[in-house]
Amino acid sequence: MAQEMGSKNNAVGFPELAYVTFLAGDGDEIEGVVGLAKGLRKVKTVYPLVVAVLPDVPEEHRRLLESQGCILREIEPVHLPENQTQFAMGYRIINYSKLRIWDFEEFSKMIYLNPDVQVYDNIDLLFDYPDGDLYAVLHCFCKEEMEMMQAKPKTALRCQETLYFNAGMFVFEPSKKICKELLDTLKVTEPTPFAEQEYLNKFFEDKYKPLSLIYNLDLAMLWRHLENVVDVERVKVVHYCAAVSSKPWRYTGKEENMQREDVKKLVKKWRDVYNDEPLDYKVPTYEEGGLEPVSQPPFQAALLEAGATPPAA
Repeated sequence: MAQEMGSKNNAVGFPELAYVTFLAGDGDEIEGVVGLAKGLRKVKTVYPLVVAVLPDVPEEHRRLLESQGCILREIEPVHLPENQTQFAMGYRIINYSKLRIWDFEEFSKMIYLNPDVQVYDNIDLLFDYPDGDLYAVLHCFCKEEMEMMQAKPKTALRCQETLYFNAGMFVFEPSKKICKELLDTLKVTEPTPFAEQEYLNKFFEDKYKPLSLIYNLDLAMLWRHLENVVDVERVKVVHYCAAVSSKPWRYTGKEENMQREDVKKLVKKWRDVYNDEPLDYKVPTYEEGGLEPVSQPPFQAALLEAGATPPAA
């Protein structure tokens, strides 16, 4: 599918807007991406999900994502010099590769969602927000995060002194020019514990506009700042990032706070979407005697009309 994607100006019916996520390696985060694809289908978004994959994502995982209607775009990893990795948390370093999604200029605007994010209500309206800014939800710094912040070198970024967003969900405008600036500036920037999140905060500090908490509820907010969570039922996007087992596909209930009723309810909510077979992507079929595709998102129908091959089932 990636090879068939052309410019928004020459691909018949190809959308200018899309959701995008990032996947690396052969780990279990593939389950998060599959869940996200099904979640977006459940809320009836009219836009595709693009998955930026590193070369180390195995072929079987790629086929699974294509079978769920995802558009795959392979990107090269962003490597930091070895002498610059000591302050960034090891498992976060690979996330600098996420910067390459700014290169997807065939789309005029995208909404980035982490694999451990789920969408429970349609958020397509965010594509209509004014151009020129980056939109995201404010990040909370409590004891654990502040300890990591204080451990970084004095020359590192100090974004927490201004508005600071969580990079698990954000609305942005792809631009090859900005992508180059991001990668070039990174070469002369000290890494920090929160890796690309802190870097993006510094880079876009003059362009950042806060979104409501309902667009990215960090699970930890339920026990750290419940007073700010007006109504969990109104939350449109949940970010399962509080602990290793807060990922619904890894959930055991054994870690601290994981036995809370509100946490268990949200984990079940994710699993219900993931296990809902009717939400699996359906290859378009045509009703007898008719020309309209059945159970098919508009962007895939447009690809069929243009002569493109749909993702394998």
